[in-house]
Amino acid sequence: MKVLVVGGAGYVGGHLVDVATEAGHDIRVFDKLVYEDAYLKKVSFFYGDVNDSEALLPHLDWAEVVIWLAAVVGDPACALNPQLTVDTNVEAVKTLVANFSGRIIFPSTCSVYGAQEGLLSEDSPFDPLSLYAETKIAAEKVLLEAPNETLIFRLGTLYGLSDTYSRLRVDLVLNVLTIRAIREGNMSVFGGKQYRPLLHVRDVATAMVPGITSSATGVFNLHGENMTILQLAEKIQEQVPNAVLKISESTFQDARNYAVSSEKAQRELGFKPQWNVSEGIAEIATAVREFRIPDVNVARFSNVAALKGQLGVK
Repeated sequence: MKVLVVGGAGYVGGHLVDVATEAGHDIRVFDKLVYEDAYLKKVSFFYGDVNDSEALLPHLDWAEVVIWLAAVVGDPACALNPQLTVDTNVEAVKTLVANFSGRIIFPSTCSVYGAQEGLLSEDSPFDPLSLYAETKIAAEKVLLEAPNETLIFRLGTLYGLSDTYSRLRVDLVLNVLTIRAIREGNMSVFGGKQYRPLLHVRDVATAMVPGITSSATGVFNLHGENMTILQLAEKIQEQVPNAVLKISESTFQDARNYAVSSEKAQRELGFKPQWNVSEGIAEIATAVREFRIPDVNVARFSNVAALKGQLGVK
């Protein structure tokens, strides 16, 4: 299949492009390189912005399937420039469905559930607590109302290493707590009782790549393990036993709290996570201990820090 991976040079796209290529698909990556300095994979690559329809349209004409990874991701990053966020996360998706009639695979987010008790399914109500979640809800609506065959995955909180080329993200809870445990000898957890559905970044490809040739459509939750932030910190302590865990009861600005069920993806798509939280902690810990990432404070490792630099925000 001719597969256009929009935003394919990013954290999720790194491993996904590898898996899709290995599966025999003809892959083309379209990306603005917001977080990267270069794209060095031996894959067809075209530099461009999803908000530039003239640049995008020839590649939509070429593609049979589009995997749309492009987005401003994360609550703080989205808040930097709300109009850019809406343009990228919603308006560009409208351009996609207006100019492409093929199959679309799209990552949404479990952040759409906000703060809710119990195990949440795809039918659970929305409770968006950020512009990021609001734009993903809006994009889902655009896609579900379009005639395309569309497969939407509400991703859990990602963690782990993607591929050889892609950056590490240090603004994700498992990654940052592991780094702090090793580099600073402590982890600060605010409250800690809030749940997150954790998902290894490589398991996004585990679900999405088979979707290229399947006939499945609709919305699916995608996660590996539901865990509280405190439980996650304790898992990290098992591998970094000298790290001191500091629990603060002070209010934290991120009020999200949700655990999800991925039973639908398991039942209808055969999804089975290939990586777990302990393995994710171990690979981040190894990379840090071996100084394979000598400076974790490089701006491009954080969505908000990188965008601040590009937008000239202090």
